[in-house]
Amino acid sequence: MRRQRRTAGGLRPVLLLLPFAALISVGTFSLHYADRLLSSDTGTAQRAASPSRHQQQRRLPVSTLDVRALDAAAPAPPLHEAAARAFRSGGRLLRDALSSSPSSSAPAPPPAAAGADGATRCPASITRSGAYLHLPCGLALGSHVTLVGAPRGGRGAAGVAQFSVELRGEGDGDAAPTILHFNPRLSGDWSRRPVIELNTRFRGQWGPALRCEGRPSRHDEETVDGLVTCEEWSGNIGGASEELKRLQLQNRVAGKNNRNWIHWPYPFLEEELFVLTLSTGLEGYHFHVDGKHVASFPYRVGFVLEDAKIFSVNGNIDIKSIVAGSLPTAHPSIAQRNLELLTELKTPPLGKENIELFIGVLSAGSHFTERMAVRRSWMSLMRNSSSIVARFFVALNGRKEVNEDLIKEADFFRDIVIVPFADSYDLVVLKTVAICDYVAHVVPAKYVMKCDDDTFVGLDSVMAEVKKIPDGKSFYLGNMNYYHRPLREGKWAVSYEEWPREEYPPYADGAGYVVSSDIANFVATEMKNGRLNLFKMEDVSMGMWVGQFNLSRTGNAVAYVHSAGFCQSGCVNGYLTAHYQSPAQMVCLWEKLRRGNTWCCNAR
Repeated sequence: MRRQRRTAGGLRPVLLLLPFAALISVGTFSLHYADRLLSSDTGTAQRAASPSRHQQQRRLPVSTLDVRALDAAAPAPPLHEAAARAFRSGGRLLRDALSSSPSSSAPAPPPAAAGADGATRCPASITRSGAYLHLPCGLALGSHVTLVGAPRGGRGAAGVAQFSVELRGEGDGDAAPTILHFNPRLSGDWSRRPVIELNTRFRGQWGPALRCEGRPSRHDEETVDGLVTCEEWSGNIGGASEELKRLQLQNRVAGKNNRNWIHWPYPFLEEELFVLTLSTGLEGYHFHVDGKHVASFPYRVGFVLEDAKIFSVNGNIDIKSIVAGSLPTAHPSIAQRNLELLTELKTPPLGKENIELFIGVLSAGSHFTERMAVRRSWMSLMRNSSSIVARFFVALNGRKEVNEDLIKEADFFRDIVIVPFADSYDLVVLKTVAICDYVAHVVPAKYVMKCDDDTFVGLDSVMAEVKKIPDGKSFYLGNMNYYHRPLREGKWAVSYEEWPREEYPPYADGAGYVVSSDIANFVATEMKNGRLNLFKMEDVSMGMWVGQFNLSRTGNAVAYVHSAGFCQSGCVNGYLTAHYQSPAQMVCLWEKLRRGNTWCCNAR
């Protein structure tokens, strides 16, 4: 769960909430796996149509929740009302996605159009006069975008005359990845020298920046398609920087009267028109200004050329035109574009051996990139393991094309359990319930772990921590929070109606924690019997359920085991789990782990 840390104080709360049974009578989660497909059932008023022949051929694990009539006599807590609506919507979303033919394609934004064969068609070139260019089918090898403009004089809000050029993916705000960030800083920044910075940002997190400061890249450093990452410049000739004065003095002392040491000036000047061309190569992006190579930036793991949907220019700049050419004219779906090349990442069928650890990974329908990073990194250990199993638990997206791709992905990899409700942050807790029920009815395991799709898991380290607990002991292992108080205002505000007490129960941060299977079975049973309390913060909910489980027992109390190695806010060396890891960081952590160390990547 992503939120600020809460302040401490007060006594432990009495775990009292209106039970879920006051609103909804819940039947068993029925999990449908490799031998069959059953459609989602959202009540007698909305029965799923009989599956078509094509649907019957699918092999999808689908978790269904039987939501019955509301209890009109009791007031309905807002979260429970939202859950009922989400499952009604989810049933429709699942049926719509399943009813689509294999050849159906999602509509693309204008100016793309559908061709006679049903594939999405896009223009090969686009011209705009503004600061925003939409790329309906993304980019391809050999694509290029040319910007003609001039940096404005004066200084910006930050006291620096500068602008930026960006390639962005789909989404709003931090949800939209910045696939490429090119930022000339004409008057310098903290270095007080003109620089060009290049970087990427994935879900709000910047990667390590490439800074070009006028010093050429060494020949033994990484090149991109044979070009250096940074070319040389020595500042603007008309300037009087200390660097220029020093170099001029050195030339005079050496008896040199020429200025050959000035190879070329910084490529941007205020009020001076420039022509900047961004092109795509085999290994990365290349920038040329007025025909001269300036910088190159290697592709980073997690992004593909087709994902670039927006070319934008921001900052102190007057734009004359933007022209994009050699663009792809067709944009296949995620599944069509990637899956046929990834057979080695398929999850093998469940064996008959006893499962020691089951890992449920919470994910969203649109998080294909995150799931691929997990499959390529720590989850790959499980393809050769008979004692550890992992599955993604994914709810349904409001966009039909996302659900269609999700179903193709689930059918191909066999590592996704679809929980059929309309996804939202406040209802993430239902995925955790689905994890517990999956263990109770499908994959019995000795231990159950929950994590997020941006969490890197050091499996050996986690199992070593679990083995420290006496065998047969009920336990709750993670980065424990004690005496945390709910925030009553701000982004993570919790109303008194949602949580009437002044403190939360002890709970482990939601980025990663482990419970013994008896706790997971308790959660599944309480849900089946309509007695499970729900709260919108998933990790707090688990803390509440563990407390209820503890109160229901006589003797053998649950062991609350704290470990700071379950990192909530990023990564620390020696981690058990690392949170907020981008796909590139996932792969980097995996490469280091294969070399035998648990060091962080790009720790800042």
